[in-house]
Amino acid sequence: MRIVFFGTPEFAVPSLEALIASRHTVVGVVTQPDRPRGRGHRVSDSPVKAVARAHGLPILQPTRLRDPETMAALSAWSPDLGVVAAYGKLIPAEMLQLPTHGMINVHASLLPKYRGAAPVHRAVIDGETQTGVTIMRMVVALDAGAMMATVTRPIAADETSDVVERDLARLGVAPLLDVIEQLESGTAREEPQDDSRSTYAPRLTKYEGLIDWTLPASAIHNRVRGLYPWPHAYTHVKGSRVIVLRSRVESDPGSDPGSDPGSDPGTDSGTVVDISTDGLVVAAGQGTRLKLLELQPEGRRAMSVRDFLAGHPTPIGTHLGSDPGSDPGSDPGSDPKA
Repeated sequence: MRIVFFGTPEFAVPSLEALIASRHTVVGVVTQPDRPRGRGHRVSDSPVKAVARAHGLPILQPTRLRDPETMAALSAWSPDLGVVAAYGKLIPAEMLQLPTHGMINVHASLLPKYRGAAPVHRAVIDGETQTGVTIMRMVVALDAGAMMATVTRPIAADETSDVVERDLARLGVAPLLDVIEQLESGTAREEPQDDSRSTYAPRLTKYEGLIDWTLPASAIHNRVRGLYPWPHAYTHVKGSRVIVLRSRVESDPGSDPGSDPGSDPGTDSGTVVDISTDGLVVAAGQGTRLKLLELQPEGRRAMSVRDFLAGHPTPIGTHLGSDPGSDPGSDPGSDPKA
Protein backbone atom coordinates (compact mmCIF):
# COMPACT_ATOMS: atom_id res chain seq x y z
CA MET A 1 0.00 0.00 0.00
CA ARG A 2 1.16 3.52 -0.82
CA ILE A 3 0.29 5.57 2.26
CA VAL A 4 0.15 9.32 2.82
CA PHE A 5 0.39 10.25 6.49
CA PHE A 6 -1.23 13.26 8.18
CA GLY A 7 -0.04 14.14 11.71
CA THR A 8 1.67 16.78 13.81
CA PRO A 9 2.33 16.17 17.56
CA GLU A 10 4.16 13.49 19.51
CA PHE A 11 1.02 11.33 19.68
CA ALA A 12 1.32 10.67 15.93
CA VAL A 13 4.96 9.62 15.97
CA PRO A 14 4.57 5.90 16.92
CA SER A 15 2.03 5.43 14.11
CA LEU A 16 4.31 7.06 11.54
CA GLU A 17 7.36 5.12 12.69
CA ALA A 18 5.41 1.84 12.54
CA LEU A 19 4.29 2.58 8.98
CA ILE A 20 7.85 3.43 7.93
CA ALA A 21 9.05 0.12 9.40
CA SER A 22 6.23 -1.90 7.80
CA ARG A 23 6.16 -3.50 4.35
CA HIS A 24 4.05 -0.57 3.12
CA THR A 25 5.44 2.63 1.61
CA VAL A 26 4.94 6.05 3.15
CA VAL A 27 4.89 8.21 0.03
CA GLY A 28 4.64 11.53 1.85
CA VAL A 29 3.81 13.29 5.10
CA VAL A 30 1.44 16.22 5.64
CA THR A 31 1.97 18.18 8.86
CA GLN A 32 1.04 21.61 10.14
CA PRO A 33 3.24 24.66 9.42
CA ASP A 34 6.17 25.30 11.75
CA ARG A 35 5.22 27.27 14.86
CA PRO A 36 7.03 28.70 17.90
CA ARG A 37 7.42 26.00 20.54
CA GLY A 38 8.66 25.73 24.10
CA ARG A 39 9.64 28.39 26.59
CA GLY A 40 11.86 30.25 24.13
CA HIS A 41 9.11 30.32 21.51
CA ARG A 42 11.59 29.29 18.86
CA VAL A 43 10.23 28.06 15.55
CA SER A 44 11.02 24.36 15.28
CA ASP A 45 9.88 21.20 13.50
CA SER A 46 6.83 19.37 14.77
CA PRO A 47 7.59 15.88 16.13
CA VAL A 48 6.11 14.34 12.97
CA LYS A 49 8.13 16.58 10.67
CA ALA A 50 11.32 15.68 12.53
CA VAL A 51 10.69 11.97 11.96
CA ALA A 52 9.80 12.52 8.30
CA ARG A 53 12.99 14.52 7.71
CA ALA A 54 15.08 11.88 9.45
CA HIS A 55 13.76 9.29 7.00
CA GLY A 56 13.99 11.51 3.92
CA LEU A 57 10.25 11.52 3.27
CA PRO A 58 8.53 14.20 1.17
CA ILE A 59 6.81 16.75 3.41
CA LEU A 60 3.90 19.11 2.84
CA GLN A 61 3.00 21.88 5.33
CA PRO A 62 0.03 23.65 3.76
CA THR A 63 -1.61 26.60 5.46
CA ARG A 64 -4.85 25.69 3.66
CA LEU A 65 -5.58 22.11 2.61
CA ARG A 66 -7.90 23.31 -0.14
CA ASP A 67 -5.13 25.07 -2.04
CA PRO A 68 -4.84 23.62 -5.58
CA GLU A 69 -1.08 23.15 -5.09
CA THR A 70 -1.68 20.88 -2.10
CA MET A 71 -4.23 18.74 -3.94
CA ALA A 72 -1.89 18.49 -6.94
CA ALA A 73 1.03 17.38 -4.75
CA LEU A 74 -1.09 14.72 -3.04
CA SER A 75 -2.38 13.45 -6.38
CA ALA A 76 1.19 13.15 -7.65
CA TRP A 77 1.97 10.81 -4.73
CA SER A 78 -0.77 8.40 -6.00
CA PRO A 79 -1.70 7.15 -2.49
CA ASP A 80 -3.71 3.98 -1.91
CA LEU A 81 -4.59 5.06 1.63
CA GLY A 82 -4.42 8.06 3.91
CA VAL A 83 -3.63 7.63 7.64
CA VAL A 84 -4.42 10.51 10.00
CA ALA A 85 -3.21 10.81 13.61
CA ALA A 86 -3.77 14.09 15.45
CA TYR A 87 -3.17 16.22 12.39
CA GLY A 88 -5.07 19.13 13.91
CA LYS A 89 -7.23 20.31 11.00
CA LEU A 90 -10.41 19.11 9.33
CA ILE A 91 -9.69 17.43 6.00
CA PRO A 92 -11.97 18.43 3.11
CA ALA A 93 -14.15 15.86 1.35
CA GLU A 94 -12.27 15.98 -1.94
CA MET A 95 -9.02 15.14 -0.15
CA LEU A 96 -10.61 12.30 1.84
CA GLN A 97 -11.66 10.72 -1.45
CA LEU A 98 -8.28 11.08 -3.14
CA PRO A 99 -6.63 7.81 -1.94
CA THR A 100 -8.03 4.62 -3.48
CA HIS A 101 -9.07 3.26 -0.05
CA GLY A 102 -9.97 6.65 1.44
CA MET A 103 -8.54 7.72 4.79
CA ILE A 104 -8.54 6.24 8.28
CA ASN A 105 -7.88 7.94 11.61
CA VAL A 106 -6.11 6.96 14.84
CA HIS A 107 -8.32 8.59 17.50
CA ALA A 108 -7.48 8.57 21.22
CA SER A 109 -10.87 7.66 22.68
CA LEU A 110 -13.45 4.93 22.68
CA LEU A 111 -15.80 6.44 20.15
CA PRO A 112 -18.43 7.75 20.00
CA LYS A 113 -17.32 9.31 23.32
CA TYR A 114 -14.94 12.25 23.19
CA ARG A 115 -14.99 13.31 19.58
CA GLY A 116 -12.81 16.36 19.09
CA ALA A 117 -9.38 17.84 19.73
CA ALA A 118 -8.66 16.86 23.36
CA PRO A 119 -10.12 13.40 24.00
CA VAL A 120 -7.51 12.22 26.51
CA HIS A 121 -7.52 15.40 28.60
CA ARG A 122 -11.32 15.55 28.71
CA ALA A 123 -11.57 11.90 29.72
CA VAL A 124 -9.19 12.48 32.65
CA ILE A 125 -10.96 15.70 33.68
CA ASP A 126 -14.27 13.82 33.68
CA GLY A 127 -12.85 11.13 35.94
CA GLU A 128 -13.17 8.32 33.39
CA THR A 129 -11.61 5.04 34.52
CA GLN A 130 -11.17 3.65 31.00
CA THR A 131 -10.18 5.00 27.61
CA GLY A 132 -8.64 3.63 24.44
CA VAL A 133 -7.90 4.09 20.77
CA THR A 134 -10.36 3.76 17.89
CA ILE A 135 -9.30 3.25 14.28
CA MET A 136 -12.09 4.79 12.23
CA ARG A 137 -13.04 5.70 8.71
CA MET A 138 -12.52 9.41 8.02
CA VAL A 139 -15.63 11.36 6.97
CA VAL A 140 -16.33 15.08 6.71
CA ALA A 141 -18.20 15.19 10.05
CA LEU A 142 -15.88 15.47 13.08
CA ASP A 143 -14.72 12.01 14.26
CA ALA A 144 -18.04 10.50 13.15
CA GLY A 145 -16.87 7.80 10.75
CA ALA A 146 -17.41 4.06 11.09
CA MET A 147 -15.25 2.23 13.64
CA MET A 148 -12.84 -0.40 12.31
CA ALA A 149 -10.91 -1.46 15.45
CA THR A 150 -10.57 -0.52 19.11
CA VAL A 151 -8.14 -1.15 21.96
CA THR A 152 -8.86 -0.23 25.59
CA ARG A 153 -6.74 0.98 28.49
CA PRO A 154 -7.61 1.74 32.15
CA ILE A 155 -6.93 5.19 33.62
CA ALA A 156 -5.44 5.03 37.11
CA ALA A 157 -6.71 7.42 39.77
CA ASP A 158 -3.56 9.56 39.85
CA GLU A 159 -2.42 9.36 36.22
CA THR A 160 -1.94 12.59 34.30
CA SER A 161 -3.12 13.11 30.74
CA ASP A 162 0.39 13.11 29.24
CA VAL A 163 1.10 9.62 30.59
CA VAL A 164 -2.21 8.27 29.30
CA GLU A 165 -1.77 9.91 25.89
CA ARG A 166 1.78 8.62 25.48
CA ASP A 167 0.62 5.09 26.21
CA LEU A 168 -2.34 5.35 23.85
CA ALA A 169 -0.01 6.48 21.05
CA ARG A 170 1.85 3.18 21.35
CA LEU A 171 -1.29 1.08 21.84
CA GLY A 172 -2.81 2.41 18.63
CA VAL A 173 -0.06 0.98 16.42
CA ALA A 174 -1.16 -2.68 16.39
CA PRO A 175 -4.83 -2.07 15.48
CA LEU A 176 -3.75 0.47 12.85
CA LEU A 177 -1.52 -2.06 11.10
CA ASP A 178 -4.24 -4.73 11.37
CA VAL A 179 -6.82 -2.46 9.72
CA ILE A 180 -4.42 -1.62 6.89
CA GLU A 181 -3.92 -5.33 6.20
CA GLN A 182 -7.69 -5.83 6.22
CA LEU A 183 -8.25 -2.96 3.81
CA GLU A 184 -5.65 -4.36 1.45
CA SER A 185 -7.18 -7.84 1.54
CA GLY A 186 -10.78 -6.62 1.35
CA THR A 187 -11.73 -8.08 4.75
CA ALA A 188 -12.13 -4.83 6.74
CA ARG A 189 -15.33 -4.49 8.77
CA GLU A 190 -16.84 -1.12 9.61
CA GLU A 191 -19.28 -0.49 12.47
CA PRO A 192 -21.30 2.75 12.37
CA GLN A 193 -21.13 4.91 15.48
CA ASP A 194 -24.19 5.49 17.62
CA ASP A 195 -24.47 9.27 17.29
CA SER A 196 -26.93 9.44 20.19
CA ARG A 197 -24.10 8.40 22.56
CA SER A 198 -21.51 10.83 21.25
CA THR A 199 -19.78 13.40 23.44
CA TYR A 200 -17.50 16.27 22.49
CA ALA A 201 -13.93 16.97 23.65
CA PRO A 202 -13.19 20.62 22.80
CA ARG A 203 -9.69 22.02 22.53
CA LEU A 204 -8.11 23.10 25.83
CA THR A 205 -7.65 26.79 26.56
CA LYS A 206 -5.53 28.61 29.15
CA TYR A 207 -8.71 29.98 30.74
CA GLU A 208 -9.76 26.58 32.10
CA GLY A 209 -7.09 26.19 34.74
CA LEU A 210 -8.40 28.38 37.58
CA ILE A 211 -9.46 26.00 40.36
CA ASP A 212 -13.00 26.31 41.68
CA TRP A 213 -12.62 25.25 45.30
CA THR A 214 -16.37 24.75 45.71
CA LEU A 215 -16.06 21.58 43.59
CA PRO A 216 -15.51 18.25 45.37
CA ALA A 217 -11.87 17.28 45.90
CA SER A 218 -12.10 14.46 43.34
CA ALA A 219 -13.28 16.86 40.62
CA ILE A 220 -10.43 19.30 41.35
CA HIS A 221 -7.90 16.44 41.41
CA ASN A 222 -9.15 15.24 38.02
CA ARG A 223 -8.75 18.75 36.64
CA VAL A 224 -5.18 18.94 37.96
CA ARG A 225 -4.41 15.63 36.19
CA GLY A 226 -6.29 16.44 33.01
CA LEU A 227 -4.77 19.89 32.48
CA TYR A 228 -1.22 18.56 32.89
CA PRO A 229 1.14 19.34 31.15
CA TRP A 230 -0.83 22.29 29.68
CA PRO A 231 -2.50 24.65 30.49
CA HIS A 232 -2.24 23.50 34.15
CA ALA A 233 -4.63 23.92 37.04
CA TYR A 234 -3.79 26.88 39.26
CA THR A 235 -4.94 28.90 42.24
CA HIS A 236 -3.85 32.11 43.96
CA VAL A 237 -1.96 32.23 47.23
CA LYS A 238 -1.99 35.67 48.82
CA GLY A 239 -2.66 37.21 45.42
CA SER A 240 0.07 35.33 43.53
CA ARG A 241 -0.70 32.73 40.86
CA VAL A 242 0.51 29.23 41.80
CA ILE A 243 0.27 26.21 39.49
CA VAL A 244 -0.81 22.94 41.10
CA LEU A 245 1.20 20.15 39.47
CA ARG A 246 0.30 17.20 41.70
CA SER A 247 -2.44 16.56 44.20
CA ARG A 248 -4.15 13.76 46.10
CA VAL A 249 -7.70 13.35 47.33
CA GLU A 250 -7.62 13.19 51.12
CA SER A 251 -11.34 12.65 51.58
CA ASP A 252 -14.23 12.59 49.17
CA PRO A 253 -17.55 10.98 50.15
CA GLY A 254 -18.51 10.93 46.47
CA SER A 255 -15.74 8.46 45.68
CA ASP A 256 -16.19 6.39 48.86
CA PRO A 257 -19.71 6.39 50.33
CA GLY A 258 -18.46 5.09 53.67
CA SER A 259 -15.68 7.61 54.13
CA ASP A 260 -15.50 10.37 56.68
CA PRO A 261 -15.79 13.76 54.94
CA GLY A 262 -12.75 14.77 56.98
CA SER A 263 -13.41 18.49 57.31
CA ASP A 264 -16.05 20.66 58.84
CA PRO A 265 -18.70 21.29 56.15
CA GLY A 266 -18.82 24.85 57.43
CA THR A 267 -15.16 25.49 56.52
CA ASP A 268 -14.91 27.88 53.58
CA SER A 269 -13.85 26.09 50.40
CA GLY A 270 -10.28 26.95 49.49
CA THR A 271 -9.10 27.29 53.09
CA VAL A 272 -5.86 25.60 54.18
CA VAL A 273 -6.92 23.26 56.98
CA ASP A 274 -3.76 21.25 57.59
CA ILE A 275 -0.04 21.27 56.78
CA SER A 276 2.15 18.17 56.71
CA THR A 277 5.69 17.40 55.59
CA ASP A 278 4.48 16.44 52.11
CA GLY A 279 1.53 18.71 51.41
CA LEU A 280 -1.01 21.43 52.07
CA VAL A 281 -4.50 20.13 52.81
CA VAL A 282 -7.21 22.42 51.45
CA ALA A 283 -10.96 22.32 52.11
CA ALA A 284 -12.93 21.70 48.93
CA GLY A 285 -16.64 21.45 48.20
CA GLN A 286 -19.10 19.17 49.98
CA GLY A 287 -16.86 18.81 53.04
CA THR A 288 -13.99 17.18 51.12
CA ARG A 289 -10.24 17.75 51.29
CA LEU A 290 -7.51 17.91 48.66
CA LYS A 291 -3.79 17.66 49.45
CA LEU A 292 -1.49 19.73 47.23
CA LEU A 293 1.79 17.87 46.72
CA GLU A 294 3.77 19.81 44.11
CA LEU A 295 3.47 23.49 43.25
CA GLN A 296 5.01 26.01 40.88
CA PRO A 297 4.88 29.71 41.74
CA GLU A 298 4.57 32.14 38.82
CA GLY A 299 7.90 32.37 37.00
CA ARG A 300 9.61 29.78 39.21
CA ARG A 301 10.53 26.11 39.01
CA ALA A 302 8.33 23.27 40.17
CA MET A 303 8.86 22.47 43.85
CA SER A 304 7.69 20.36 46.74
CA VAL A 305 5.28 21.92 49.20
CA ARG A 306 8.08 21.97 51.81
CA ASP A 307 10.24 24.13 49.50
CA PHE A 308 7.24 26.27 48.60
CA LEU A 309 6.45 26.97 52.26
CA ALA A 310 10.06 27.96 52.93
CA GLY A 311 9.66 30.94 50.63
CA HIS A 312 5.90 31.42 50.78
CA PRO A 313 4.60 30.98 54.35
CA THR A 314 1.02 29.72 54.11
CA PRO A 315 -0.40 29.10 57.58
CA ILE A 316 -3.56 27.16 58.39
CA GLY A 317 -6.52 29.42 57.71
CA THR A 318 -5.03 30.94 54.53
CA HIS A 319 -7.65 31.17 51.81
CA LEU A 320 -6.71 30.11 48.27
CA GLY A 321 -8.76 31.34 45.37
CA SER A 322 -9.15 33.54 42.35
CA ASP A 323 -7.56 36.92 41.86
CA PRO A 324 -9.54 38.67 39.09
CA GLY A 325 -7.10 41.57 39.04
CA SER A 326 -4.23 39.34 37.97
CA ASP A 327 -6.24 37.19 35.57
CA PRO A 328 -8.48 39.49 33.51
CA GLY A 329 -11.19 37.88 31.46
CA SER A 330 -10.56 34.39 32.74
CA ASP A 331 -13.35 31.90 33.19
CA PRO A 332 -12.53 28.94 35.42
CA GLY A 333 -14.73 26.40 33.74
CA SER A 334 -15.53 27.25 30.15
CA ASP A 335 -13.88 27.00 26.79
CA PRO A 336 -14.48 30.18 24.75
CA LYS A 337 -13.92 28.22 21.53
CA ALA A 338 -16.40 25.45 22.36
